[in-house]
Amino acid sequence: MKKIPLRKCTGCGEMKPKRELIRVVKSPDKRAEDGSLTEAGGVLLDLTGKKAGRGAYVCRNAACFENARRARRLERSLSCRIPDEVYDKMTEELESVLRED
Repeated sequence: MKKIPLRKCTGCGEMKPKRELIRVVKSPDKRAEDGSLTEAGGVLLDLTGKKAGRGAYVCRNAACFENARRARRLERSLSCRIPDEVYDKMTEELESVLRED
């Protein structure tokens, strides 16, 4: 029997199979050869679950995403500040994905 990977939703705190959740990823910072920062890593939804970077998971519903946003759990999980514009963009993207399902 194959083991199913479980992840914890940052919105509701429930452990669920990884495939049932949406990954929110903080992409790594890009650095020049001398080590100076050229581009800061952004925060975005990873619908494929394969993008590079630190990830946090949230259920496939808007309520869990809002809970995670309000309690700043995504920011804590990703160890970075997330601007409201980025949250708004992720909310729109999540809603379009939910409409397709």
